Amino acid sequence: MAKDHIFVGLEMGTSKVCVVVGEANADGPIKILGVGQAPSCGIRKGEIVDFENVHKCVREAIADAEDKSDVTIKSVFAGVTGSHIHSFNNRGCVNLPEDREEIDISDCEDVALSARDVNIPPQNAFLHTILQHYYVDGQEGVLNPISMLGRMLEADFHIIHGVGNRIRNTVRVIKELGIEVEDVVFNGYASAQAILNQQQKDLGALVIDIGGGTTDYVVYVDGAVQQSGSLAVGGDHITNDISMGLRIPMAKADRLKIEEGDATLGNALPGETLYLKDETGFAGREIERETLNTIINCRLGETFELLKRALEGEPYLPMLGAGIVITGGCSQMRGIGPLAQEIFGVPVNVAHAAKSTSGLIAVSENPQFSTAIGLLRYGQAAYANRPQKTGIKGLLGKLFKR
Repeated sequence: MAKDHIFVGLEMGTSKVCVVVGEANADGPIKILGVGQAPSCGIRKGEIVDFENVHKCVREAIADAEDKSDVTIKSVFAGVTGSHIHSFNNRGCVNLPEDREEIDISDCEDVALSARDVNIPPQNAFLHTILQHYYVDGQEGVLNPISMLGRMLEADFHIIHGVGNRIRNTVRVIKELGIEVEDVVFNGYASAQAILNQQQKDLGALVIDIGGGTTDYVVYVDGAVQQSGSLAVGGDHITNDISMGLRIPMAKADRLKIEEGDATLGNALPGETLYLKDETGFAGREIERETLNTIINCRLGETFELLKRALEGEPYLPMLGAGIVITGGCSQMRGIGPLAQEIFGVPVNVAHAAKSTSGLIAVSENPQFSTAIGLLRYGQAAYANRPQKTGIKGLLGKLFKR
């Protein structure tokens, strides 16, 4: 039996820093050993704006995770997000030398490099080169071209890139704690690994991960990633709208959103009100429930409309046989599924990462941890596919090569 390996996923979110520690072998279920958290300070819309404060938050979350899992954390898979993340699809092509007809692993590496031989903004760095499909001498449907005979190898890839220094700042925060970064992963892609099974990917699915400051998305069609990105809007914007619209403190607005909010209009009884109790520095007041719901409906609806417009440039929405899957902390909002279904016209489910996990089930069943658990799954896949000579170390070194 293969020996289990420790994997750690670290997400620096706008609302919280989350560290999940798991144990698994190369292809088995992941056992969640512990989770550490700390409130985020110095992160806005998913991006670091105060290095020192973020450093302290990450240190606290790491210490919390080590204490709860009884594991000394030496390395992590780190998630990144932000509106600077962009993607495109491209095909790579390599011709085999005259004296060789058998395709080998170096040809597969070269075809990926060929697909990345494009101009991206000079300040940007490649984050992922995700395989979609191989072709050998024009033959479609090739799953693994290694050892096949051919003269030309082509492959389609989904390529994700972002501003290099913003990605490197995430790495620096972690490395200054004496912890290695195995790889850096786009949060939306990580979340998709946590909540989608292969059948859903094959049928076609859109994953929407709504966090505190960003909304990440990934589209799968025919088992491959076709589109991805990040919008600089999330659950904290709903809280801010409630605070401004109802003229109440942010903390009360956030609690009201979580405990009483509903994205569906018309569910409240006529004249139904909520009472906020007197507290030091705050005079109690009554709020109409339908007014609260209208604020939530407007902001969430706007977020979904923005995402729909981002997706309309490609013809993928009609190809989502498995529908839309919403996750992330904001996915727990009542009425979010029906509202998304109304806007996209596609069946919608709200999901978490409980599939093929054990240990702390309460963690895997909480959609707030989908990204962090997805980072574990990404690490597990990297470990299974690692080159035998080098291990998974060195993945990060390839990250910033143009």
